[in-house]
Amino acid sequence: MHMKKTIMIGAACVASLALSLPAMAEATLAKIKSSGTINLGYRENSMPFSFVGEDKQPRGYSVDLCKVVVDDVAKQLNLPKLDVRWAPVTAQTRFDALKNGQIDLECGNTTQTLSRRADFDFSVMTFVDGAGMLFRAGENPKSMDDLKAQRVAVVAGTTTEKTLDALVAAAKLGVTLLKVSDHDTALQALIDKTATAYAADRTVLITTALVRGRGQAFDVSDMQFSYEPYGLMMRRDTDFRLAVDRSLAHLYRSGNYAPIVKRWFEPLGNLGEVLKAMFLLGGLPE
Repeated sequence: MHMKKTIMIGAACVASLALSLPAMAEATLAKIKSSGTINLGYRENSMPFSFVGEDKQPRGYSVDLCKVVVDDVAKQLNLPKLDVRWAPVTAQTRFDALKNGQIDLECGNTTQTLSRRADFDFSVMTFVDGAGMLFRAGENPKSMDDLKAQRVAVVAGTTTEKTLDALVAAAKLGVTLLKVSDHDTALQALIDKTATAYAADRTVLITTALVRGRGQAFDVSDMQFSYEPYGLMMRRDTDFRLAVDRSLAHLYRSGNYAPIVKRWFEPLGNLGEVLKAMFLLGGLPE
């Protein structure tokens, strides 16, 4: 009698567990195929990677890469096309947006780190950058010592913030961090002189200053104090990551990435040999 009761309770527990499994446990590709829709996240002001254009639509280098991925995933799933739903995310909300299923792929300028890869999957590298600082013209310091007791604006939730926090904690950078919500706010703090410097990935610094700087002159410091390997971020899902990587690897091998790079980075000049090597190494053979 006792044994029978135990078995019945066990069966009930299994049934209860099955009913409680979250819907988002469904594999990403299966969800995309059954719905005919893919949800993409974009940043509203992380130029030139991901931002809102004058037509109020997502634009940028990473956005263009995601559009290529969408077309390829549709072919891999034998679908004529996929409907795309775009959702804005910020440096602070991008992680939860993936976890709760609001987006399937984040098309921004997110640095892949080992700690982030403990919770998320990333595509092959899409860009290589490094953090630096932007100053008002003529105010670029000769050394880091000149920054002591100054305020540096940085976007909260970024790897640049994490790097600066570590430098400040180790007494290697004697500044006060002004943590803001986005890059436009950080640049405005520099323009308004509420911050001496604005710290971010160098490509974002230069592009934000060119587009949002209202004609004001700025200097970018020579110092680079981090390594930022970008990737398209997604939930941990081996099959979906492979589908995304297959698309990007083909794009890199074919050389068809070149027009996309030219479109978004030509005004910034030669991007150097590191990025060329990234495309070469990322073009994994089939």
